[in-house]
Amino acid sequence: MDRRRLLGTAVAAAGVALIPGRAMAAGDGLAAQVRPYLDRALAAGAPSAVFGVIRGGRRYVAGASQEGPAPDGRTVFQLGSIGKTLTATALARAVGVGRVRLSTPLSLPPGFTVPRGETRRITLRDLATHSSGLPRLPVNLLDEADPYNPYAHYTLEDLAAGLSQTSLGNEPGTAYTYSNLGFGLLGQALAFDGVDAMLQRRVAAPLGLSDTTTTLRPDMASRKAIGHMAGEAVPDWRDRVLSGAGTSMYSTADDMLRYLDAQLRPERSPLRDAIELTQRHHFTDPSTGLRLGLGWHFGTLSDGRTMTWHNGGTYGFSTCAAFERKSRTAVVMMVNTYSDATHTFEALVFALLDELVGS
Repeated sequence: MDRRRLLGTAVAAAGVALIPGRAMAAGDGLAAQVRPYLDRALAAGAPSAVFGVIRGGRRYVAGASQEGPAPDGRTVFQLGSIGKTLTATALARAVGVGRVRLSTPLSLPPGFTVPRGETRRITLRDLATHSSGLPRLPVNLLDEADPYNPYAHYTLEDLAAGLSQTSLGNEPGTAYTYSNLGFGLLGQALAFDGVDAMLQRRVAAPLGLSDTTTTLRPDMASRKAIGHMAGEAVPDWRDRVLSGAGTSMYSTADDMLRYLDAQLRPERSPLRDAIELTQRHHFTDPSTGLRLGLGWHFGTLSDGRTMTWHNGGTYGFSTCAAFERKSRTAVVMMVNTYSDATHTFEALVFALLDELVGS
């Protein structure tokens, strides 16, 4: 369950003692810089953690665990809402080939009532910038839901019923309200009832993200970390209706570094134009000043540079990815726990990026 983060510069938690952990990967200065953040992630309650870094054209991955083997770049975690940026990239590709415009109103098949404001309809841009006015979750999502796997039971029929009961909290395009429902509908608008295959074909495959998928293959299952909440193992989330929100996506640190490298150097990517469009400024929340691209959030590092980021999570996993494009520096973190300390994990990513950019 992702958390809204209105943060410019983040700092690492102070006074956390280093604790033992089995870490993979050796190296030079990057190893020395990353290791304290791994230790802090474990101290904050993560059973295991992995960080991936891009700096100076080099990629570096290191993992640590409380006990047992440490995760590495191929260890599979649930990705959570970082997956929203893949859905936004798919939207940008559709815009690039003229299939839709960002100003195109949200349209769904007959039987699906699309809420609308008093002055205008919800557009695809509104969905991709969390400014649609839609609530965070479908109004009927939690009816008879498994509390540990809240999306698994939800069907297209449930979605249709829920939309007919939904009203907007604000006029489209006027305020930021983080919405899994909105991004789930964006996925449905792009590829109704075929969102997962669309994301694989239009985004993951062209970027070589072989382990970024909603389908846990047998070879991935053997490499997957077990999710935890409050110290107990919990099931992976399943979702076939709102998966455009990233609710059931898996990935690895290696895949996320490939993805982040494409964000840092889109000119070398087959999805150059789409990536550039997602990173442009598309909305500013008037009450908070929070700035958004398509999917991506923008913050500010301590030296004034722009940080582009997104977090993610399910009840068993927490993730965060952030980058600073001018210095071509990026950080991704994956831990196999969810707790109220999720913001602590995000802060580690922001602080490490700030340190790497400034060093």
